[in-house]
Amino acid sequence: MNTTAEPPRTAHTGGSSADRPIPVTVLGTGSMGRALAEAFLAAGHPTTVWNRTPHRAAPLVTAGADHRLAIADALAAGSLIISCTTTFRAARESLTGAESQLAGRTLITLNSGTPADAREFAAWARDCGARFLAGAIKNVPAAVGKPDTLLYFGGERAVFDNHEGVLRALGGDLVHLGEDPDLAALYESAVGATLLPTLLGFFEGAALLAARGIPARSMVSYSVKWLQMIESLLPLMAGEIDDRDFTRLGSSIALFHDAIPYDEQLGAEAGVDMTWHDPIHELLGRAVAEGRGDQSITALIELLAPAARAAGGREPRKEA
Repeated sequence: MNTTAEPPRTAHTGGSSADRPIPVTVLGTGSMGRALAEAFLAAGHPTTVWNRTPHRAAPLVTAGADHRLAIADALAAGSLIISCTTTFRAARESLTGAESQLAGRTLITLNSGTPADAREFAAWARDCGARFLAGAIKNVPAAVGKPDTLLYFGGERAVFDNHEGVLRALGGDLVHLGEDPDLAALYESAVGATLLPTLLGFFEGAALLAARGIPARSMVSYSVKWLQMIESLLPLMAGEIDDRDFTRLGSSIALFHDAIPYDEQLGAEAGVDMTWHDPIHELLGRAVAEGRGDQSITALIELLAPAARAAGGREPRKEA
């Protein structure tokens, strides 16, 4: 397993593959797959597409893509295969019966899934004779092809280097996380863990304003500043977690725990369902019961990952 503390970020501008049009096959033409195919076409790469539901490929054919009804024919159209289905399981199910066409080709997945799913799929791809790279796109379909769009990958460095120029058509910020094929899935899960709680917080805020007849758009600029403040604290919080020194942040567990009654009162007053807070409140209560009230809120990591604590990690530094 890659143990690098911070994954290296590539700063290449592209290799020789960027100097000539490389044929690309895109499997899956949902909203993201369609954006990928459009980006390859815009970059001048001959692009073949396949989708389980054929009519969804029609707009891409109009844009210049070659549509193959049989997935084996789509694979045979080129040596670089980009799979953009929903999950690793969906990708494997789509490729069932066409495994022999993968031999000698490069298969790159851009889908969701767990690290275990990625490792299993990587082993299967190798057994099929394919070179494999697992990736993730950290943005929405409309951002595909933009200079600041982030994509990261895990797997053989040589595969990444060989195809970096082609992949740059999808976004300008390309990162090779390491040789382990599950790293993109791992970071996808770790970074993506903030998404739903953040959105729920925004929706709750919108509901509170709506109870007073105030539009959600009125708080957008303030929410942006709030998120920027949180962004500025991420390095400090990550440092506390890595050092297991829960003393520097200044926002204690007790501070958040003491605010629980106010959350409940606010919800009752506005008629907003706040029950999604219940697991968070329970976690805060357990932390206080363990005597962690004076520690930074980052000490909740000790409850979220008790196995790591039991495995012999350093004990957190105590307040003086």
